[in-house]
Amino acid sequence: MTEQPSSALWRFIDDADPTGLNLVVDTPQGTHLRRIRPALPLPTHLEPGPGAEAAAHTAAATWGMPDFVFQQATHASKGSGRRELGDRLLLTGRRGAVVQVKARTISPKPDAQEAAWIQKVAAKAMSQAKGTVRQLRMMPADMISGRGRTLRVDGNAYEWIAVFLLDHPQVPDGIVATWQPTGMPAIALTRRDWDFLFDQLRSTTAVLDYLFRAATEPAIPLAREPVRYYEFAAADAAEPESEIDTESVGPGGTLFSAPLLPQWPAGADGTNAHLMTRIMLEDIALAPLGGSLTEAHRFTVLCDLDRVPVSARAEWGHLLLEMLRDVPQVPDEHCKWRFRRMLDEDGTHQFIMGAATRFDSVVQASFSAYVQLRHHEVTSRTGRREESSTLGVLLTPRRDGKRPWDTSSIRVQGDLQLSEEELRIYSDNWNGVRTTPRSA
Repeated sequence: MTEQPSSALWRFIDDADPTGLNLVVDTPQGTHLRRIRPALPLPTHLEPGPGAEAAAHTAAATWGMPDFVFQQATHASKGSGRRELGDRLLLTGRRGAVVQVKARTISPKPDAQEAAWIQKVAAKAMSQAKGTVRQLRMMPADMISGRGRTLRVDGNAYEWIAVFLLDHPQVPDGIVATWQPTGMPAIALTRRDWDFLFDQLRSTTAVLDYLFRAATEPAIPLAREPVRYYEFAAADAAEPESEIDTESVGPGGTLFSAPLLPQWPAGADGTNAHLMTRIMLEDIALAPLGGSLTEAHRFTVLCDLDRVPVSARAEWGHLLLEMLRDVPQVPDEHCKWRFRRMLDEDGTHQFIMGAATRFDSVVQASFSAYVQLRHHEVTSRTGRREESSTLGVLLTPRRDGKRPWDTSSIRVQGDLQLSEEELRIYSDNWNGVRTTPRSA
């Protein structure tokens, strides 16, 4: 079967495998084939309903991050006046999704009856999601991440979307799920659609951004989300570059423009350089917490790092690897630094990626000074101190053979209230610094 959307850019070709799907992508560079894989198999030790929930969780935790997928820590008894929050949550930054998974646990009936059942469970799912958000706004709850860590979630701190995930062996062709308005964005997907988005983007932040974007559009038939994705990707590729004041990041800043939604899956260049971002995320997720740091602090750092655009991750990964090869090439007792900085479009989130020859207390203090100075400089230019933050991540090579490098991070936010003396010292050290020449 071939389906040709009105855009004439994409078409589905279903092969003999009832769960398999080939998406033919027509681009100015030629025609390409994108295989839409079946959804992950259900765990054999669970019933279909709980198994579908677990499989959806696994997809988000594997291709996204387990630190962004949550369940309620404990179920309060209904007699206490609190309802059980059995939903799965996706949380990053200031956005959250309540994910309701509904599975067809019996053999499908004729299409008309299946369509009626889907409409019934879609309405139920959206009502339950609305109740979950209302409960979290009334009373914060402890949620457990996919890594087994507790985060206190206040529903008022997030912008929410309701997600209805359907696990069904044979969705009737052309069925569009409908429900009564819930007062928040809402979207319906099949579990294969869900897996496709996470496999394509490999970023929970990017998936959430996509869901919010898609929810503003008219509803489409279930199981056709990849078509909408590629229509969005084509529109992004054709979008002209934004006019941004590159001087906000400092002299010599340049505009980097890339589509929000890449047409090819993350890592399609075959180099796995995009995995550098995932490795840094894992390093931060597994690092011991020191001093007064909490899991909430760690979660914030992970969210900031996951904001790195999917379209930029491979290029940044190549640069990081080149930095790590470069910084050791200095005489003994010398230290070489390499940096790249990125300021997002709204000018409130700065990301600094760096590498240095070694890691010790002096390097740690110097990197902290660099991050604070650049944060102060950018916020002085934008005038948006209170809502701005800067995340710095530093990689330093290891020589003990246990692992290739160490990852360190520092995050600052708001007005740092640096003294004139601190600013003078930081500026003298970094704005007037002479670095070791790069090797040819």
